[in-house]
Amino acid sequence: MLLAEQRRLLCEYGRGAVQTGLVIGTSGNLSVRLGDLVAVTPGGVALDRLEPGICPVIDIEGHPVEGEAQPSSETPLHLAIYTATDAGAVVHTHSTFATVVSATMAELPPVHYNTMLLGGTVRVADYATYGTPELAANVRAALGDRRAVLLANHGGVTVGDDLAQAFEATRLLEWLCEVYVRARAVGEPRVLTEEELAAVARRGMTPAPFSRRES
Repeated sequence: MLLAEQRRLLCEYGRGAVQTGLVIGTSGNLSVRLGDLVAVTPGGVALDRLEPGICPVIDIEGHPVEGEAQPSSETPLHLAIYTATDAGAVVHTHSTFATVVSATMAELPPVHYNTMLLGGTVRVADYATYGTPELAANVRAALGDRRAVLLANHGGVTVGDDLAQAFEATRLLEWLCEVYVRARAVGEPRVLTEEELAAVARRGMTPAPFSRRES
């Protein structure tokens, strides 16, 4: 079986996404890349019911390589990121607080210095219908060299060198969104300045950006 370990990890982190409340039902999708091949979660299957054998393998252009199940409808989004960056894994969820922020804000303000672990202020990609080339292009543009992006009225996407890193970025994104939403319930949150964020970066908190490729 091609990408056997990568497909096993999709199942492991898919279960983790359900157990931590990051996804419900069949929402959300994950992928991991090895060279020019990508293992991705199938469409229409709850992430806590995945088995390695039903996770399809495609090439970087989206052509099927192994597996009979249809790839997730959001596969174009994943491939757009892979063709633009050196990311090794992508996680997409409809987690509650990320979706709340994505439906109300143009960006997630940096109310905590851990924002720098995602590369800086998290932008919100313009809305487009799920699974479309338009959404994929919007996400790629808004992501830039960051580790996370929000999708307007939709959810969030994070990337990493591997699936473990991308999954932790998703957990952090949801935590940051929750902190912001709860802070707004108390009053107007204090947002860190560019100077304060730069000081955090100088202490080494900013992750190395992914290499960008020509689009």
